[in-house]
Amino acid sequence: TSVAVMMLYEEGKFQLNDPVAKYLPEFAKMQVAIDDKDPQTGKPTLKTAPAKRPVTVRDLLRHTAGLTYGFFSDTLVDQEYRKARILSDLNLAEFVTNLSKIPLLYEPGTRWHYSVSVDVLGRLVEVLSGKPFDQFLLERIFTPLDMRDTGFYVPADKKDRFAKLYSPTKDGKIQPAVICATRQECVEKFPNAVPSYLEPPTLLSGGGGLVSTAYDYLRFCQMLLNKGQYDGKRLLSRKTVQLMSSDNLGTIPGMGPGAGFGLGFAVSKAPGEAGMMGSPGEYNWGGAAGTRFWIDPQEELIGIFMIQILPHTGLEYGSEFRVLTYQSIAD
Repeated sequence: TSVAVMMLYEEGKFQLNDPVAKYLPEFAKMQVAIDDKDPQTGKPTLKTAPAKRPVTVRDLLRHTAGLTYGFFSDTLVDQEYRKARILSDLNLAEFVTNLSKIPLLYEPGTRWHYSVSVDVLGRLVEVLSGKPFDQFLLERIFTPLDMRDTGFYVPADKKDRFAKLYSPTKDGKIQPAVICATRQECVEKFPNAVPSYLEPPTLLSGGGGLVSTAYDYLRFCQMLLNKGQYDGKRLLSRKTVQLMSSDNLGTIPGMGPGAGFGLGFAVSKAPGEAGMMGSPGEYNWGGAAGTRFWIDPQEELIGIFMIQILPHTGLEYGSEFRVLTYQSIAD
């Protein structure tokens, strides 16, 4: 999704510090939640004040917009996300409209907080390009890179190749995850139920809606490692990839020691501070079921780890894979 957005950036469709409301007017008058308590009961109550500055496109790309997810934490704002069924069976336009009615968790630009920002960016792609999000991705990214097995659902003729998703049991074993009938049911039962991915979804989720293969994702990562081009096809300029993979947070808090965040990726600033093997300038991210990827320009290295266990909290397989990879470098 971030690559799609930055392709439109290169075409002059927007500037990174533009207010999102310039293109998505629903975000014109955002409110921010204020910590307060009910004077009668002493319980936390949701009060708001106008945001001190607009949410920008760059805020969405680096997760500093003040948005949240709704199910990773239980703040009053997260509770409002769940009440509004933010990630239910809506299209992207409806999703943005509903989201804009809920106050921000933080003032824009003051804190990194992982959120539905990338889903909002999916809608931005639609507005700026004039095409449905899935069509844009297919035409501009998947087809040029020959990513023939990447999309928002698995077609019937590929169903036999679709990996199972598992959930851990209380005794440390794994069992097949529960498949939910609707996206709203998935949200309500997360992380114990997941969509089937066998039918086209209504919500084209830019933050977590695609299925793919290791082969396809390697081609995508190779394009980034090659500074925007692969197999004779250029998707982004060298300088755009450089900007995306550079820390864009500065002193904004929220990420862990030695880590920053670029425009779509976590960025390693100091592996020693993070206590993790790697190189300064390496960039990465992971998925809810334990998938991981990283790109290390210094070592000309790509790591792709695909596992399907939800939730994967407490499991160290991805970290072990990373250590095995780096410890094998012997030159």
